[in-house]
Amino acid sequence: MNHFRILMLAIFVIFSGWACNTTDTSSDYFLFVGTYTSEASEGIYLYTFDTNTGTIDSIGVTKGVDNPSYLTLSEDHSNLYAVNEAADSANSTVSAFSFDKEKQELMFLNKQSSMGGAPCYISTDNKGKAVFVGNYVGGNVSLYPIRDNGTLAEATMTIQHRGNSINKNRQNSPHVHCTILSADGNHLLVTDLGTDKVYGYAFDRKTVSLDSKPAFSSAAAAGAGPRHITNHPKNSFSYLINELNGTVSAFSYQGDSLRPIQTTSTLPEGYKGPKTAADIHISPDGRFLYASNRENLNDIVIYSIDQQEGTLTKVGRQSTRGIHPRNFTIDPTGNFLLVANRKTDNIVVFKRDRENGLLESTETEIKVSQPVFLKLIPAD
Repeated sequence: MNHFRILMLAIFVIFSGWACNTTDTSSDYFLFVGTYTSEASEGIYLYTFDTNTGTIDSIGVTKGVDNPSYLTLSEDHSNLYAVNEAADSANSTVSAFSFDKEKQELMFLNKQSSMGGAPCYISTDNKGKAVFVGNYVGGNVSLYPIRDNGTLAEATMTIQHRGNSINKNRQNSPHVHCTILSADGNHLLVTDLGTDKVYGYAFDRKTVSLDSKPAFSSAAAAGAGPRHITNHPKNSFSYLINELNGTVSAFSYQGDSLRPIQTTSTLPEGYKGPKTAADIHISPDGRFLYASNRENLNDIVIYSIDQQEGTLTKVGRQSTRGIHPRNFTIDPTGNFLLVANRKTDNIVVFKRDRENGLLESTETEIKVSQPVFLKLIPAD
C-alpha cells in the first residue's frame, strides 16, 4: 500500500510539474505589423503567432492610420506608439494607442507632430517615460514625454543634426535613421546615414531629457551610411548595419564611448550590384547576429558572435523568398525568424536552428500590403 501511494504521488508530482511548465512557457504571441498605406494596406495589422509551430493567424487591422511604418510598445505592452511617415514635416506625425490584450485591439489616444519629415524610427525607454523619434528627411531626433494615461505630450526637445558626406545622391544632408537607448539606458544612440556617424546623447531618466550636445560620436567609413544599431543582450557590444556600403560594424560600448572592434561585409564575394543593407538583430541567446540586404540580393546574412571579443564570423545566408526585406524579427524563444518583404507584400517565417544559427524555410507565409515592421509580444 505504501509503495502504491508513493508511486501515485510521484505520478501526480510529475504531471503537476508538466502542467505548470506548460502554463509558464506559453507559445502564443501577438504579432504587430507596421505598413505603408499608399496601396492596399489599411493600417496596423494584428496576428497571433505560435512559437511551437510557427503558424500565424489573423486577428484584425486598426484602420485609418497613415503609413505606420515603424512601431514600438511600452515595456508593459499597454501602449503602442507609431510614426506616421510622410515626406514633409507638415504631415508627419507620431501616434499613441492603448492596447487591450483581452479585447485584442488598439484604441487611438492622440498624436503629435514628428518635428521633421519622414519619421522612420521610434523607440521607448524601459520606464515608460519617453518616446524617441528619428526623422530621416528632417535629419533630427525628437523626445516626447509619455503622460500617465499613455498619451504623448508635445516634443520637449528636437536635436537637429548638421553635415553631409561623400555620396551625393544620398548624403547631401543629415538623415537620422535609428534611435535606441544604450544597454545601460544612459545614452540615446542615434545613427545618421547622411553624416556617416553614430551619436550618443546622455539621457536623464529623472528629468526625461537629453543633452543637446552628444556625449560622444563614432564615425563610420565615408559613404557607409549608418542605418540601424542594436545592442547585445548580455555583453557590452553594439552592432551597426551600414546601408550604403553593405557592412556591419561591431563596437564595444564603454559607458562613455563606442570603441570600434571590427567591420565586415554583408555581401557575397565578388558582388558588384546595388548595396542596400537594411536591418540587424541578435538572437535572444546572444550567439548569432542577422543582417538583411535588399534589392538584388534579398537575403539574410548570418554571423556567429564571439562572446569574449564581440567579433563576427559569417556562417551562412538565406534568401528571404521575397523582394526588399525592409525589416525582420526573431521570436523571443529563438525558434523562428520572420521577414517582412515590402515589395512582394509577404511576411515569411523561417525555422531557426539555435545551435548553428542557420535558417530553414517553412510553409508559413502571409500576404500583407507593403509590410515594413514586425513586433512580437507575449499574448498572456
